[in-house]
Amino acid sequence: MKSMTGFGKSVKENEWYQLEVEIKSVNHRFLDIQLRMPRELNVFESAMRAAVKESLQRGRVELFFKLTPKNSGTKEVVVRWELIDQLVQKLQSGMSERYGHKELSMDGLLQQIVGNEAYVEIVEETKEEMNLESLTKDALNQALQAIEDSRIQEGNMIQKVLENYRKDFSALVLALNEFVEGFEADYKERFETKLREYLGENVDESRLLTEMAILLERGDIHEELDRLTIHLEKLGVLLQQTEPVGRELDFLIQEMNREVNTVGSKSSPIEIKNLVVQMKTVLEKIREQVQNIE
Repeated sequence: MKSMTGFGKSVKENEWYQLEVEIKSVNHRFLDIQLRMPRELNVFESAMRAAVKESLQRGRVELFFKLTPKNSGTKEVVVRWELIDQLVQKLQSGMSERYGHKELSMDGLLQQIVGNEAYVEIVEETKEEMNLESLTKDALNQALQAIEDSRIQEGNMIQKVLENYRKDFSALVLALNEFVEGFEADYKERFETKLREYLGENVDESRLLTEMAILLERGDIHEELDRLTIHLEKLGVLLQQTEPVGRELDFLIQEMNREVNTVGSKSSPIEIKNLVVQMKTVLEKIREQVQNIE
C-alpha cells in the first residue's frame, strides 16, 4: 500500500552541470503533474512526464529542477561583427559630414558597442545534448525512487491504522448481530404477551404470527448485516494488496456507510442506534485515511 503524500530529492552532476531535483506529492483524484524547470530542460519534458506516470498513479505531483553550471567556462561572448562593421561605417560617414575628416574615436565607438546586446551578447555554451539528457534522467529516476520509498513508508503506517479500524468495525458488527438475535426473541415474547393481555385468550394464532412477522420484517436488518460482513472481508483483502486500491477502497466505504444508514433507519431500539453511531464514526475515520491512499 502506498500513500499519495511523499517527498523525494536527488542531486546529480557531470562535467559541466549540477542538477538538483525535488519531488513532492499530495492527495488528488487523478495524476496531476506540475513541472518547474529551467528552459534548458524543456526539450526533455515529455520524457519526464512519461517517467513520472510510470512510477506514480495518483496524486498532485510537483517537480522542481535546479540546474547550476559548475564553472564560468559555460559562458561565452558572442560578438556580432557584421553589425559592428555597419556601425563603424555609419560613424565614419557621419563624422566626416559633420566635422570633416577626423579620426574615429575608439572610446566613442566602444561606448556605442559595449552594453548593447545588438552587438555583444553573453550566452551559455551549448553542451552535448546527450550529456544533459543523461544527467536529467539519472537525477529524475533517483528522486522518483526516493518519493516511492517515502510513499510506501507512509502507506505501511496507514495500512496498520486501517487494519485497527477494520477490527473495531468488525467488533461493532458482531455486537450488533448478538443484540439483534436476543432482541428479536425478546420482542416476539413481549409482543405476544401484550396482545394476549389486550385480547384475552381468544387470539387467532395464524393472525398473531402474521402480524408479528410483518412487524419483524419492517425492522429486519439481517440482510444489511450480512452485506456488512461481506464488505469487511473485502476490506481485509484490499488492505493486503500491493497495487493501487485507493479508488476501490473509497467506493467500498461508501457502500458500507449506506448499509449502516439503512440499519439506523430500520431500527428503533436505542442500543442499535448507539451502535450505528459508533459504526459511522469508525467509517468516517477509515474514509479520511483512504483519501491518502494511491
